[in-house]
This record gives sequence, C-alpha cells and structure tokens, in this order.
Amino acid sequence: MDRPQGPVSGASREALVATAGESITRGSRSFALASRLFGRRTREHAWLLYAWCRRCDDLADGQDHGGAMAAVADASAGVAYIREITERVLAGDVVGDPAFDALGLVVRECEIPHALPRDHIMGFAMDAADWRPRTEADLLAYCYRVAGVVGLMMAHIMRVDPADRDTFDRASDLGIAFQLANIARDIEEDDRAGRCYLPLDWLVELDIPPGEQMKPQFRQRLAVMAKWLAEMAAEYEASARRGAARLPFRARWAVFAAAGIYGDIARAVRERGDHAWDHRVVTSRRAKLGWIARAWGQALAGPPAPEPREGLWTRPAE
Repeated sequence: MDRPQGPVSGASREALVATAGESITRGSRSFALASRLFGRRTREHAWLLYAWCRRCDDLADGQDHGGAMAAVADASAGVAYIREITERVLAGDVVGDPAFDALGLVVRECEIPHALPRDHIMGFAMDAADWRPRTEADLLAYCYRVAGVVGLMMAHIMRVDPADRDTFDRASDLGIAFQLANIARDIEEDDRAGRCYLPLDWLVELDIPPGEQMKPQFRQRLAVMAKWLAEMAAEYEASARRGAARLPFRARWAVFAAAGIYGDIARAVRERGDHAWDHRVVTSRRAKLGWIARAWGQALAGPPAPEPREGLWTRPAE
C-alpha cells in the first residue's frame, strides 16, 4: 500500500477546500461552474485536485492561474521542484503550500494511485525538455499525460470501480478531448511561447516548414490541422460521454456539462477556419448555462447502447 493514512495536520481540511475553491474560480470559470453540479463531497475533491494541477501548470509555464505564459528561467528545475514537493505530500508530509497539501488530502481520501500524479508531472517534464510530437500517436500520448490522467484521477474521485477499465479509459478520453481543444485554440499562443504541438507528420503532409506554421501564407493549411484536432476532440468527447452515462446522476450531469462547454471551444475553432486565432475563443456565460440545462436533460436520459472504443488511442496497461 503506497497511500499514507491518518489525519491531515497543518491547514485544516476546511481551509484547504476553501483555498482550492478560490483557485478554480480564478483559473477556470468553465470547470468551476460545472463542478457546482457535483454533490458536495465530490465537488470538494474536484477542487482539491484542480488546485494542485493549476499550481503545477503555473509553476511550469510562469503563469498565475492561467493566462499568458511567461519565460521560465530554468524549466527543468521547476519540474524538479514540482516532483520533489509532490513526492513529499504523497509520502504524507504537510508542506505548507495549500495546492500541494490539497493533493495529499485528495489522494488519501479518494485512494488515488500515486502513479497518476507522477504521470501528470511527466507531461510538464516533456514541455520543459522542449518536446515536439512527430506523429499523431505522440500527440495523443502527450495529451494523456497532461489531461487524460486528470480524467483518471477524477474517475477515482467519482468512485468508479478501479476494475472497470473501460470507464476509466473513457474518463481519460474526456481529458484528451479537452487538451485537443486547447491545442487547436492556442496554436498561435503556443507559437509565441516557442512551443508546437502539431505533429511533424502533419506539417510535412501539408507542406508547412516546421517553425513557420504561423506565417500568413500557411494560415489556411493551419486551419485544416485545427479542423483535424477538432474532429479528434469530438471523437474522444463522444467516447467519454458513453462512459459518463454510467456515473451517478449528479456526476453524470457535471461531466456532460463540462464536455459540452469545453467541446464548444473545439467546435468554434473549426467553424472559424483561418480566422480561429484572430481573437481567443471563449465560451460565453450564456452558452455555459445553456449547456448546464442541456446536460441535465442528457443526464436524465437512459444510457446509450454499448459501443467499443475502436480506433481511439488507449493508455498503457497498468
């Protein structure tokens, strides 16, 4: 057993939850709104997990609850710090950083395997090493580490049976869908930060020299790749919805709402074509509330017919 037991010392549980709630409100209005649909205990655990993910992301990218990325003097040292403090809280230490202590709390209370936060940190390490995907499979493996594995941790929070591999795979699919949408939306922003998540194979196929994808003459070809990303995101979202249909009602409602709200990002990027990066794609509050209403109806409907995950990338066997 690699999960330390016993009560948390230092900041109270109530204080950690409150701070985590503030973090999600500042960092993601979409996730904050969708999280309100969970039951209280699940909502608290979702906030605690988000706080750690947000803190790691900010440390790795020089951000403050998201927003524009800033230059990080030593990215590798930043990842080493994230790994060191994470290992301490996984071992049961209280470190005094509410976001890291939040991870220790949620791991204990939800019995999240330690391998999952470690896998998530590997995604930050890939960025620190200036990793670039060569193939679509490389891209999906990266999406798994930075977002799919968060879906797996959320599945533990929602008390999915660890033996139910298919539902866990579909929880990972939702994280992958979210990340594909992020990549499609942020192609220009990532380029300014010196990053590119478009597979080299895709660039070669569309005759775009690596590193030159944002030049005006390649804008329409870039829109083709954004369309591919959006179509992939839709496939993974559809798979995730089938898995979410097995969850209890409130969890089902929250996941359907988050899927719809975030799925709108990929859909908007696709619809805008080569104007996708004129202004950052955002989902309006009205649209978010509309998805909450639609998700309620979807959550009331019966589960869809079983359908295999054919053709989708699948996480490595544990």
